[in-house]
Parts: sequence; structure tokens; C-alpha cells
Amino acid sequence: MPGHHVPPLPAAAGDRRQLPIVDRVDDDADAAAGPAPGRERTDAARNRQRVLVAASELFAARGVTAVTMDDIAARAGVGKGTLYRRFGDRSGLATALIDEREQELQSRILTGPPPLGPGAPPARRLAAFVRAYLAFVDTSLDLVLLSQTSTPGARHRTGSHAFWVTHCRLQLEAANAPDPALRAESLLAALTADQVQHWRTTRRHSLGQLSAALTRLAETLTT
Repeated sequence: MPGHHVPPLPAAAGDRRQLPIVDRVDDDADAAAGPAPGRERTDAARNRQRVLVAASELFAARGVTAVTMDDIAARAGVGKGTLYRRFGDRSGLATALIDEREQELQSRILTGPPPLGPGAPPARRLAAFVRAYLAFVDTSLDLVLLSQTSTPGARHRTGSHAFWVTHCRLQLEAANAPDPALRAESLLAALTADQVQHWRTTRRHSLGQLSAALTRLAETLTT
């Protein structure tokens, strides 16, 4: 974004190292044996990947709302303590599962071609962001909804939300729009998974209809 620096994202819910699945590691046995730091790091990374694979498979087979943390722990072959320490709750799991998709969109915003990437006027960049982000939410609706609504204010506490707010605010500032921070937050409120779900399932709006309407909203906010 010319003339602006976007701060690096806060650490996401764990790194994304892909390691092979191994046999179950028993939490109590590990604690009693006192594994070396290298072993602890390796086991933690392997368990994390096992959990993500299990959660992804269960969510796809049953739907997000029908899967419990106990189900995921059993499927992954890890102790419940491991699961809760690593992810906190199902919202943390959902955030980890959509992390890669969010990073891909962020990369396109920072270094991709215009109008989503640098080089286009701010109004066009903001409109392109709305189209891209709406498509991302619509594609991963159940997971994004879980990550945003499991606890009050959950969506505001993620590094990805900080990134989206910063990007929108910078475009609005570049367009000399008044109250850029407030307008950025207002635009993102219209793009929450809960709102998109309402429009898509209750109001029966097509993705194309929503994209066109929200793009017009974004362009209006830059004036």
C-alpha cells in the first residue's frame, strides 16, 4: 500500500508446520517422564497437526455445530488436556483451520496485483477487498462464524481482524474520508459471518447480489 506501512500480524493460533501423523502421545506419561525440550516441541507440532486433520474431517462430515471437543480429541488420539491447552476451545480450532486461507488473502493484499494489491486508487482497492473478503467468508462460512461468535467479541481479538481493520482504514485515509477508523470497523461489521449468513440463508440474497451491494457501500465510504 503506497505511502503506508502495514504492521506485521500478531502470531496466529500456532505455527503451521506440517509434520507426519504418529501414534498417540499420552499426556500423563509425557509429564511423568519429563521429555526433553526438543521432544516436547516435536510432539506438540505433531499433535497440533493431528488435531487439525481430525477437526477438518469431522466438521466436513457432521457440520461444525455437531462436533464436540471430545469428538475431536478422540478422533485425533490426543488427550483433552492437549486439545484445550493448544486451542482453548472450538473457536481456536476454527481460527487455526482458516488461518492458511486468511494468510493467502493477506498476501494478495500486500503484494498481489491491483486492484486488490498495491497500485490501484484507494476506492478501487477497498471495493476489491470487499469482494475478496466476502468470497472468503462465504466459502468458509461455518468455520468463520464459529471463530467470530464463540465468545463475546471473539472476532476483535484475532490478528487477522487487526489486519483487515488496518487495511480498510489505510484505504479510507488515502481517500481522505472522514472518520476512517470508524468507517473501517463499520464496513467489517457488515462482512461478519453472522451477517453474511443472515443475508444468504434468511434473506436468500445471492453472493453476486451481496458483492455488488457491499462494493457500492465501500465506494460510498471513501467519499
